Amino acid sequence: MSVEYEIEVPADVPEDAKATYIKNYQMITHESGRLMLFAGDQKVEHLNDDFYGEEIHIDDSDPEHLFKIANGGRIGVFATQLGLIARYGKNYPEISYLVKLNSKTHLVKTDQKDPLSRQLNSVEQVAALRHQSGLKIAGVGYTIYLGSEYEDIMLSEAAQIIWEAHQKGLLVVLWIYPRGKAVKDEKDPHLIAGAAGTAATLGADFVKVNSPKKEGFSPAELLKEASTAAGKTRLVCAGGSSVSGEKFLKQLFDQIHTGGACGNATGRNIHQKSLSEAIRMCNAISAITIDNADVKTALKIYNGE
Repeated sequence: MSVEYEIEVPADVPEDAKATYIKNYQMITHESGRLMLFAGDQKVEHLNDDFYGEEIHIDDSDPEHLFKIANGGRIGVFATQLGLIARYGKNYPEISYLVKLNSKTHLVKTDQKDPLSRQLNSVEQVAALRHQSGLKIAGVGYTIYLGSEYEDIMLSEAAQIIWEAHQKGLLVVLWIYPRGKAVKDEKDPHLIAGAAGTAATLGADFVKVNSPKKEGFSPAELLKEASTAAGKTRLVCAGGSSVSGEKFLKQLFDQIHTGGACGNATGRNIHQKSLSEAIRMCNAISAITIDNADVKTALKIYNGE
């Protein structure tokens, strides 16, 4: 049974876009208020490191693997770059899409230069693709590296993107990661709460943050500060590097039921698997996120029982 949630439309969504905004919100959350975001934007972020190599299934070497997973599994929205959607989307019209508007590679390290990820595509271009293709493009995403000496550029771009997206009834998910020479601990709970509060201030619909860490404390307990700081912006946790299915599903359950998260944004823990296993993982994650299932039930789905 899905979690009940009443959508509150922000004041920057015009009257003629409210129905579209609500429809998109209902679509990507399955009317639960919780988001199961399948992240496929790492082909720029991590180049081919996440898609080819030891312990990565050979299925993942082909970009179409991402679309096959999103099409076959139960997800809320599939996030990737506009170019991939333009190339593959017409063959997968049933997928709900979120266009990632900025990306950068991991080649230039923080000790060389503070991170800066500029906008690659505009909201206007996303709206044009939605109109021309008829694809179910529900929103846009953007990454901010809080603490970078270039944070002002990314904050400004994000603010404009949120305004423009809401004008067209599109939802916005901000990826916010503290990163740069000024940041001593990227997983500091207080700093991650600050990132969540920043997303609220900008007016984002969802904010994706890394799970906080502090020695001697439960990550889910630490997450409470960030969930509260996010206010009406709904917080989701990044999936992180690949772990066992059981461990991942237990973490997700705790993030939601202890930490107050409103979903997840998962990439590697899904797409590095074979197609059949990746689809089962999507369905297990969605069972916890959307249907409020317990870990035991989700594990049965993942294991194909």
